[in-house]
Amino acid sequence: MKIVKYTKYGLAVLTVALFATGCSDSYFDVNTDKDSPSVAPLSALLTNTQVALGAAGDFQFYTGDIMQVYTHQMVVREEPDQYGTKVDNINLQNEWNNLYLTLTDLNSIIDQGTRDEAPAYVGIAQMEKAYLLAFAVDIWGDIPFSEANRLRDSGIIAPKFDNQEEVYAAIFELIEQAKVNMAADSPISPTTNDIFYGGDMEKWIKFANTFKFKLYNQVRNTPLFNAADFAALVAEDNFMESSADDFEFKHTTNQTPSDERNRFFVASYGSTQFSTYMSPWFYEILKGMNPNIHTGNPDPRIPYYFFNQLTAGQFPPDQGDAETGNPKADYWDASTGFFSIRFGSTGPWRDSSAENSYTYPGIFPTGGRYDDGEGGIMDINGGTGRAPKRILTYDEFLYIKAELMLAGVLSGDAGTQLEEAMNASFAKVDAVVAGTGTTQDVPVLTGSSDVTDFIADVMTEYASGDAAKKLEIIMTQKWVATFGDPADQYTDYRRTGFPVLANPNGPSPEYQLNNNDGFPLIDSQTVQNNLFQVSLFWPQSELNANASAPAQKNPGTYTIFWDN
Repeated sequence: MKIVKYTKYGLAVLTVALFATGCSDSYFDVNTDKDSPSVAPLSALLTNTQVALGAAGDFQFYTGDIMQVYTHQMVVREEPDQYGTKVDNINLQNEWNNLYLTLTDLNSIIDQGTRDEAPAYVGIAQMEKAYLLAFAVDIWGDIPFSEANRLRDSGIIAPKFDNQEEVYAAIFELIEQAKVNMAADSPISPTTNDIFYGGDMEKWIKFANTFKFKLYNQVRNTPLFNAADFAALVAEDNFMESSADDFEFKHTTNQTPSDERNRFFVASYGSTQFSTYMSPWFYEILKGMNPNIHTGNPDPRIPYYFFNQLTAGQFPPDQGDAETGNPKADYWDASTGFFSIRFGSTGPWRDSSAENSYTYPGIFPTGGRYDDGEGGIMDINGGTGRAPKRILTYDEFLYIKAELMLAGVLSGDAGTQLEEAMNASFAKVDAVVAGTGTTQDVPVLTGSSDVTDFIADVMTEYASGDAAKKLEIIMTQKWVATFGDPADQYTDYRRTGFPVLANPNGPSPEYQLNNNDGFPLIDSQTVQNNLFQVSLFWPQSELNANASAPAQKNPGTYTIFWDN
């Protein structure tokens, strides 16, 4: 089987016998030089695992390309449109291979670090392992765990798929083991080879606690929720305190020997054929056009989130028919220049090529271009690509606290916490923009009257809502703030039903994409034929190769255990 693995050192093509969860032992012994060391140093192994962890749920070959569409922040013409991802989707396969190859390396770090008395390395590897296992359960459910990567020590070539709740229980134990190791004296500790925190164990422990807090929020309505342990975690009070503690993969502008820029940036700005489109549903909520939420309250982050190649009122140059006045657009807001396609659309202009008209992702999610209203044709030189891949951040932690407060699981006022989270989210945009190294003159959001007014209006809307509306507002604002990190958005929607996503078959006016704008309407029947996938297919190649694997699931009905 051929595996494409995108690493910090280039796009490597690895040939692996059998499958990712168990490879032929003899494969690793071929041409072994007995006179040279056969064990990789901990420092090199650690960096490699962190590059791989940064790819989990990412764009450009991974499941972020699917989840971004399912959470209605981006639109594509390929399989994820209309919830049509198939069993042999290459992004699913790449994700699975990347995860199990990384778990192999993490197990090596844990074993080697234990022998070498390097608890700092062991603790970090355990936390990375906990994160990847939770990520895998959240998108797939049951996965190989107890027998995975056991070929060498036990000869297992067909690992069983473990019950997802049992894997989650093991994850909670793994986090506690990691904390003990990260707090221990370690004669061998990582420094610059730790891409996330530079060997700062205090930040790692804060991340461990914050991640455990996040997982407890997800499982709070299941038997796995341990009230006493959660109370002890809260009492420990050692969580992320600012954006300086954010757990994120820091991309750079380096292009040689490999391209280290933000993958969403490279996939969008560096593509020779436009393939990822900004969601009109997401845009209309930000614009204040949705009749159900934030109506008439435009979000000041719009020019940081989107870059319009068209200026306001500019007729689409590469597709529109100026003579008849027909823009031949599947979706176009002439007042701003926002140009895209609709989810599930079968309109006549959906598949037209309009490379010089489509809206790009902006400076915040990708390190691309800030929309100054001047327009312009974009390419790979349109930004720096130096925007982090945000995985778990301080502002996201505050939204989780607000949700728990609203549910009565955590003491405190949910509204006050929501307001604090929104302020932190705007500050995060400013921090990301400052870190991109852009040459554009980008206004600071924090403290501006537009931001102050927007947050005040959201809080007024929140105060007048019932419990369901309050939860919708919290989750919608979290969805907006985490733009570019679709893994948690996919989980949040399945857990809570919020934010409200576009439903072509719905009777209410929430589906604003049929808003009498004069452009071809979506054919809702095409979407009706496919169910929203509440989990993702297991890669079919894994099921075919693994004699212990279950039968393929129906992703429209196979739920994750915390999905209530």
